[in-house]
Formats: sequence, structure tokens, C-alpha cells
Amino acid sequence: MAPAVNHHFPTSNTRKGAGPGPRSSSPGSASALDISACPRNLPSVPTLIEAADQLRRTLQPLAFSAPVTHTYNPLDYAWDRHCDYLKRFGKGRKRVLLLGMNPGPFGMAQTGVPFGEISSVRDWMGISGPVGKPDPEHPKRPITGFNCNRSEVSGRRLWSLFAGRFPDPEDFFADHFVANYCPLVWMKETGANLTPDKIPAADMSPVNEACLTHLRAIVELLEPQYLIGVGAYAEKQLAGTGMDSRSGNTIGKILHPSPASPAANKDWAGTATRQLEELGIW
Repeated sequence: MAPAVNHHFPTSNTRKGAGPGPRSSSPGSASALDISACPRNLPSVPTLIEAADQLRRTLQPLAFSAPVTHTYNPLDYAWDRHCDYLKRFGKGRKRVLLLGMNPGPFGMAQTGVPFGEISSVRDWMGISGPVGKPDPEHPKRPITGFNCNRSEVSGRRLWSLFAGRFPDPEDFFADHFVANYCPLVWMKETGANLTPDKIPAADMSPVNEACLTHLRAIVELLEPQYLIGVGAYAEKQLAGTGMDSRSGNTIGKILHPSPASPAANKDWAGTATRQLEELGIW
């Protein structure tokens, strides 16, 4: 077996004093980030976009040791689609923040949207468009954007539950927002996905620092009453913000919809609905 290789994030198209720019939405090309192109008349979106950009830039130069051989950052190569999500659905205060762990290989890794099952993002949210390429790209985990023919089961379950209850996405996002704690995707040499808890602790230390700072920014901007982890890992990160000490602020969790969880494969939608009702959210 070949030795593991540490891959840095791409650093091309560096702007003086601004750090490396993200990939453009055109596959295989790169361009400088233009935050000014995002509308300024939306209450909190520019700050959400700036917070996401700061997270992307902070994570960009990091490298990871074995067993990691490839690292994808959708905030780089799928930046335009992530901006679409923030611009359309990140406006104003939210009653509920739902937090996932990190992207799945066929969800946010392809679309730039948390839990980004393609049909849900394209057909329910109305978000689509070109997505670039990570560099380097794992030959067994190509990024084909909205042309990807694989389903992200966790995302399909999550968004199907919300779309079933809120046929108009504007009704869901009026009170809810979904984010991921970390935007990075890690892979082994085989192409197998690695979750954050499988990354060496020393490598995760700067990642956790950056992601927790970003999470606090999201919470401060959206001022949610309920901070809900999609799974125990995300709930733990929400507890780390210290926001549970705020009056009227509730931290809880729902079952993660991963097909790797036997419990999630037994009526996940029914279980998650009951948990949200018990929390007083629905």
C-alpha cells in the first residue's frame, strides 16, 4: 500500500492581502471571491457569507496525516452554490438551528448545501448550477455536482421530512436553518469516507477552533431559541458554544438519519418528528 500523502488545499489565484480565492463555479477553473456581488439589502446574509468565507480561508492551508489522503472543502469549489443557499434561506432570525456534522460524499460535497441530497436541493429548494472541482480529486470520489447520480441517504431522509411538512421551502426556512459544524470531507486512500472523530486529534485541533468560532457566529446572527444537533456529535458542538446558559435557549438533538445507524433505518422520520415534538419545536 502506498504511503499516505498530506494534501494542502489549493492556493492558486491569491489576492494581495486577501488570502487564496475559491474555485469558481465553472468546473476546472478558478476565480477570486467577490463578496460584493452578494446583495447587501438582506439583513444577515452578507455576514453569514463573510463568516463562511473566513472559515474557508482558515481551513484552506491545513494538512492532515494518515489515514487521510484527500480532503475536500465544498466552501471552495462549490462556493457559488453555498452562497445561493445562504442568500435565499439565511435571511433574518431563526427559531430553530439544526446542525449536522460534516458533508457526505454525495450530498454537500456535490452541491455545497448541508445534507445536500441533489433532488432536494434542486427540486425543493430551487438551487442548482455549475460546481467546480477539488484539487486534488480522488479518482474514486469524483465531484460531478448536480450530475451526480448517487443519493445521499442522510440528506434524502432529512430534507424529505421537512419538505413533507413544509411543501414550500420558504415556510420551513422562515423559522428553521440547517448548517454543518465542519465543511470538510476526508477520505482514505481507498476513497472511504472518514468522519471527524476518526481524524487524529492534533490535526483536528485547529479545525475545531475554526469551526466552533464559525458556529458561534451563526448562533449570534440567527439568534435561534432551539439549537438542535442532528446526532450526538453535533449536539456536543452546540454545547461547546456556551449558548445553553442564555435565557430561553434550548440545546437538544434528534437521531442522525445515517443509514449506518440501525435505529435510523427503523422509521427515522417518525422518530425525528417525535423528538422535535417533545422538544416543543413542532
